[in-house]
Amino acid sequence: METAEKTNRVHLGRKISRIRELRGMKQDTLATELGISQQAVSKLEQSETIEDSTLEKVAKVLGVTAEGIKHFTEETIFNNINNFHDSSIQNNFNPVEKIIELYERLLAIEREKIEILKGK
Repeated sequence: METAEKTNRVHLGRKISRIRELRGMKQDTLATELGISQQAVSKLEQSETIEDSTLEKVAKVLGVTAEGIKHFTEETIFNNINNFHDSSIQNNFNPVEKIIELYERLLAIEREKIEILKGK
């Protein structure tokens, strides 16, 4: 029972560490932003539980919400990246078609100018 309970627990320190790494931030930088030492950040990242007020401060520096840290999983990140990648591929446009479209609009404007000048 005890081991099952331990595996279901959320280790907030590890999540903070991973989010920090994904953001390309070093412990020193996080420490400076929080006004604490690098050693304190190291200890924080080794902590399974973290006070809500501290979690809020860390979340703000990392550019996420405290809930985002609590519910963070690597799987979610990769799913978001894949969804973004898939949608960006679907939204891809053909530049040649855009050039033709622009040319046709410019041609239509020139034709309108010619008609106006013929009418004078």
